[in-house]
Amino acid sequence: MKKLTAAALIPLAAITSAQTKGQYAEVNGLKMYYEVHGTGKPLLLLHGAFGTVESWTPFLPALTKGHKVIVVEMQGHGRTADIDRPLTTVQMAEDAAAFLKKIKIEKADVFGYSMGGGIAYQLASKHPELVDKLAVLGAGTASIKERFGPAAYEQFKAINPETFNFPELKDPYTKVAPDPSKWPVLVAKIIKSAELDKGMTKDEVKAVKAPTLIMLGDRDGTRLEHIVEVYQTIPNAQLALFPNADHFVMFTQTERFLGTLLGFLDAPSTPAK
Repeated sequence: MKKLTAAALIPLAAITSAQTKGQYAEVNGLKMYYEVHGTGKPLLLLHGAFGTVESWTPFLPALTKGHKVIVVEMQGHGRTADIDRPLTTVQMAEDAAAFLKKIKIEKADVFGYSMGGGIAYQLASKHPELVDKLAVLGAGTASIKERFGPAAYEQFKAINPETFNFPELKDPYTKVAPDPSKWPVLVAKIIKSAELDKGMTKDEVKAVKAPTLIMLGDRDGTRLEHIVEVYQTIPNAQLALFPNADHFVMFTQTERFLGTLLGFLDAPSTPAK
C-alpha cells in the first residue's frame, strides 16, 4: 500500500476564495455557521477536517442545478467557534441531526467527505429518519488505526499541533475563524479524535438503511478490504472505486466525481441487496 504522509492522513479539503453571506443556527451549545444554495431536494454537505464552506465552491454550480444545497461548518471549523468539548464523529453527527431539525429539514440527501463521511455514516445509522440517500468519499466506519494500519496511525498521532502549519489549510481558517489563535487547539482535537473515535460496530453499520454510495480512490490509503466490508454490510449500498486516484479525487478528477455522485443522487432508489 502506498505510504501516507502526515498531511495525507488528515482529511483535507480544497480551498477557494469565494465568500457568501451565511447564517447561524444555535445547536447543542454551538453557533453553527451555514449557507443554503439553490432550490430543490435538500442536500447536506459535510466537510473534511479543517474544511470551510469555501471548500465546496467548485462543486456548487453542478450540485445546485437540482438540489437545495446546505453547507455547514462543524465545531471549531471555519466560522463555527469551538466549545469545551472533544471532536468525535458521534458528537458531530448529533450536531448535524440537531442542525437539520433546527432549520426544519425533515429529510435530506447527505454527502460527506473524509471526516465528513465518518459523520455521515453515524448520522445515517443513528438518525435514519433524517437521511434519504447517503453518499461518502474517502471515509470508512472503522477507527483510523484499523483503516490505515498501526504505522500510519502512529504517524498521525505524532503530528505537533504547534508546528502543523500547511498554508492551504491554515490560511482559510485564519481568514474566517472567530479566534484564529485557536488553530493549534483545532489541530490537537482532530489528532485526539483518532483515539476517541473507536469506529462503528457491525450492527451500527447495518443500521444504515438509506441507499448508500461509497466512493474511494484506489490510492486513498484506506484499506480496500475495509471499504468492501462496509459495502457488504450496509443493506442498500453501491461501491465506486476511482482508478489511479488518491484521497483528493474530488478535486483532481472533479467531472468524474460529480458524474458519479449526481448519477446516484438523481437516480431512482434501488432495492436492497
